[in-house]
Amino acid sequence: MTCAVIVGAGPAGIRAAQTLVAHGLRPVLLDEAARAGGQIYRRPPAHFERPAEKLYGTEAGRARAVHAAIDGIAERIDYRPDSLVWSAQPGRLDVLDAASGSTRAVAYDRVIVATGATDRILPVPGWTLPGVYGLGGAQVALKFQGCAIGGRVVFMGSGPLLYLVAYQYAKAGAEVVAVLDTAALSDQVAALPRMLGQPATLAKGLFYVAWLRAHGVALHGGVRPVRVMGDERVDGVVFHDGTAERTLACDAVGFGHALRSETQLADLLGCRFAFAPMQRAHLPERDAAGRSSVPGVYLAGDGAGIMGADAAEWAGERAALALLQDDGVAVDAARATSLEKRLSRIGSFRRGLERAFPFPEDWAAQAPDELVVCRCENITAGDLRAVVRCTGADEMNRLKALSRVGMGRCQGRMCGAAAAELLAHAAGVPVAQVGRLRGQAPIKPIPMGLVVAPETAS
Repeated sequence: MTCAVIVGAGPAGIRAAQTLVAHGLRPVLLDEAARAGGQIYRRPPAHFERPAEKLYGTEAGRARAVHAAIDGIAERIDYRPDSLVWSAQPGRLDVLDAASGSTRAVAYDRVIVATGATDRILPVPGWTLPGVYGLGGAQVALKFQGCAIGGRVVFMGSGPLLYLVAYQYAKAGAEVVAVLDTAALSDQVAALPRMLGQPATLAKGLFYVAWLRAHGVALHGGVRPVRVMGDERVDGVVFHDGTAERTLACDAVGFGHALRSETQLADLLGCRFAFAPMQRAHLPERDAAGRSSVPGVYLAGDGAGIMGADAAEWAGERAALALLQDDGVAVDAARATSLEKRLSRIGSFRRGLERAFPFPEDWAAQAPDELVVCRCENITAGDLRAVVRCTGADEMNRLKALSRVGMGRCQGRMCGAAAAELLAHAAGVPVAQVGRLRGQAPIKPIPMGLVVAPETAS
C-alpha cells in the first residue's frame, strides 16, 4: 500500500486526508498546530467553550464542516499534531515532535504539501515595537485564546483580511480605532466586474465594510502608512491620507498586505518554481490537479498560491484524487473535473481581489534608509541599498550572502518579500528578475540538542 503523507491540517490537508481515507488509504497527517483546522479555522484549546459563531462569524458553518471532517476520520488516519516538518529530502521528512522535543524521519512514497500561508509584511518605521502584530497573528490571538492584541487597535495595510480581522475584533468588543487601507475606493470599484463572479464572497466583504461603518469605525482608503509611534511600545500611528499626515492614538497595530505562500517545504522537495505576477512571488509550479514538477509531490491550498479557504478545500481533494490516479486507483473523473472548474472560476475572482487591493508598488521608493527590514539580523533598507550600490548585486541570494538579510531565525519568511522589492527598486529591474531566497533547513526554528528518534512510516 502507498505510504501517503500530508503536511498541514488546514482545509486543504483535511480534505485531502478525507479523500484518501474514502479510497482505503490510511495517510499520515502531520501538523505543527495542536489541533487541526489551519489558521482560518483554528480551533481553541479543548477546554475552551465558545460557540463557533463567535469564533468564525459568517464562516461558522464552513468551520464546523471542516472540523467534522477531521473528527470523522480521526480513527482512520495517523494524525500527528504538534509535529513540525523542518527538513525534507526525496522519500523522507524530518519531523520535530514538540511534546518530546525529539526529531524523527518519516518516510513517504507520496506527499501532499498543504503548508498554508502567512502575512506578507511590508515594514514601516516602528514595526518592531511591542504591540505591532501581523494581521494573521492578530486573528490567531483572537481565535485561539480569545485575546485581543490591544484595547485600542488600528489595522493597516491592505487586502480582504484587513476588514475581516477589524470586523472580528470590533464584534468581539475591542475598540477598533481605524482601518487604514493603502488601496483606494477607485481600485475596488474597478475590480467589481471580476468579483461579481463570486457574489456570496463579495457580499461578505461588503457586509464587513458596511458593518464597520455602521458601528462608527473610521475607514480610510488610499493612505500611506508613515510610521508606528512609541518608545517602549506602540502609542500611535502616523499615516498620509493623500493630502497631509495624520496621527491616531492607539495601543496596538495589526498590519499586513495580504498573504504570502509558505513555499519552503516545496523548495526543499525540489519543486520547480516560476514567478506568478498576480501574487508578485515565485511559486512552485503545479498542474490543474495539484501535481508538482516532482513525481510523487502534490501541492494544495494557499501554500502553492493564495486562493482562499474554499479553494483550499477543493484543491486538497483534487490533489488527493491525483495521487490516487497516479497509483492506478479508480476515482470519480467527473468529480475531479468539477473541482478543477471550480478552482479555475475562483482564480478569476482572485484576480479581482488583486485589482481591488493592489500591491503598493511605490513602497520600496518610500522606505527610508533607517527602516529595519530584517529584524532577525537588524538589516535596514539603507544597508540593502548600499550592497546593491557597492557590489552591483541584483539577485536575492547574492544579496543575502553580502548583507545577511534572511539569515536569521525566520529564514526570510518575514523579510524576504520586502527585501526583494528593495533589491528590484535599487537595481532598477523588475521584481520578477531578482529571484527568491532558496529554502534551507530548518525551514522554521527548532531547538538545539534534538533527540533523534527511530524512523517511522504510515
